[in-house]
Amino acid sequence: MKPLLSFLATLALAGGVLAADLRIGMIGLDTSHVPAFTEILNNPKAKAHVPGARVVAAFKGGSADIESSASRVEGFTKTLTEKYGVKIYDTIEEMCKNVDAVMIESVDGRPHLAQAIPVIKARKPLFLDKPMAGSLADVLEIFRLAKEAGVPVFSSSSLRYGKTTQAVRNGSIGKLLSAECTSPCSLEKTHPDLFWYGVHGCESLFAVMGVGCESVKRGTTADGKILVTGTWKGGRTGIFREDKGYGGKATGEKGESVVGAYDGYAPLVAEAVKFFQTGKPPVAAEETIELFAFMEAADESKRQGGKEVKLADVLKKARAK
Repeated sequence: MKPLLSFLATLALAGGVLAADLRIGMIGLDTSHVPAFTEILNNPKAKAHVPGARVVAAFKGGSADIESSASRVEGFTKTLTEKYGVKIYDTIEEMCKNVDAVMIESVDGRPHLAQAIPVIKARKPLFLDKPMAGSLADVLEIFRLAKEAGVPVFSSSSLRYGKTTQAVRNGSIGKLLSAECTSPCSLEKTHPDLFWYGVHGCESLFAVMGVGCESVKRGTTADGKILVTGTWKGGRTGIFREDKGYGGKATGEKGESVVGAYDGYAPLVAEAVKFFQTGKPPVAAEETIELFAFMEAADESKRQGGKEVKLADVLKKARAK
């Protein structure tokens, strides 16, 4: 019995938790992801059920200056409390005392840093839903604080876990030469253009291309949609294009493959649960930082009339803030 207890203690210190005992707390009940993720986790009869964790606590959050947040937070709160028995806490600090891991779900990326700080202080494994933050500077600060505290942090869009996207990432068409990914790209004035919804297509792009993007140039398609072209180390090209749907194509040394499809929330939720159990982020901080630098560079390119912008320059500027 003692070896088992020793193992559990070691696992807890490492930031991991046992799946059977996993209690999740949610922050920000103003996105459809909240009831969707809770259904996947808490309902064993759900078609896409992911076992090993339950949402048991939440902090409402909400942003008064974003209509899609303010108008939905009360309804989603009612769903979580009445349908799933989730307990609402008045502070994030109090919630953290009663959970093993945390999901920041606030649709508004701007409060994510402030919301992450008490979670990191409580040393709880943390998943941040898209966008990870409302600025590149905040993304950098969240990762800095988490690293300093030794707290595992992970952020992703569900689009990263499309089946064909993951297959290409894992080598199905060999070394990748180029890719183009699409997604809707509705804008929110409080966020950089791609952060709000274009992040989905950009996440797919980085899932297959990986790190190594050096510069970005933003333009428009023939019908006026956003078109962002990134140049990766070695001359590889990755493109994000605004479109009505999720999709794309990747070209590798062994052929081509469709990528960028949306295959539901369950694959992302499963990765989050595994992450909470092991304390090992499935996406490196370096890749997520580069993804947000890509999107920030696209905004900077727009400000400069479509000129090519180096990611190193936007990262230097963000680190100086």
